[in-house]
Amino acid sequence: MKILLLEDDTALASILVDYLQESYEVIQTYSMQKALSLTEEQKFDLYIFDINVPDGDGISLLGELRDFQDTTPAIFITAFHDTKYLKSAFGVGANDFIKKPFDLEELGARIENIKRHFGLDTTIALTNTLFFDTKTHTLQTQEELIHLTQKESECLHYFYKNRHRVVSSQELLQNFWEFDEMPGDDAIRTIVKNLRKHIGKEHIVNIRGEGYRFE
Repeated sequence: MKILLLEDDTALASILVDYLQESYEVIQTYSMQKALSLTEEQKFDLYIFDINVPDGDGISLLGELRDFQDTTPAIFITAFHDTKYLKSAFGVGANDFIKKPFDLEELGARIENIKRHFGLDTTIALTNTLFFDTKTHTLQTQEELIHLTQKESECLHYFYKNRHRVVSSQELLQNFWEFDEMPGDDAIRTIVKNLRKHIGKEHIVNIRGEGYRFE
């Protein structure tokens, strides 16, 4: 799992990187603008943002990312104890909030909770008899091993992480293709058709005029 850490306290950042790197790939920056650039260049599975950094704040950064359909789960860490910051963080789409000082084990537990909720483990149980390996891009049933294309795997994982909400074709296109190579909606329809064939039509529901919902 790949984590982007935005933290301007050099001592705390070093401690967090050392701890997180035991289990995850971590990229750390002190700058809001650098963090924004990194999200444009790379895909991350989790954001851990401090609220106050020298050139901005994590809440504004997450708000900007959410405006661009970035649904990557985010945990805020902050020294503020005022509930207005908590409300602001959740208002822009934060998924969790931890106040300084905190035990590293508490952060680890919160990350594990995010992983379970958003299907960030390598193997995801889609049903009792159907397992999705996001690393090998395969579906395992009781009878067979099904190989997905990378785009099919990425889209299925995205559907799962955003289950129970409607995901538009445009959102999928923006997340998995570069602007200059972006195909049309037909590409998404083909991927959805192939995924339904493997996992069942009932799991990817077409919401007319809006997109698709994973159930």
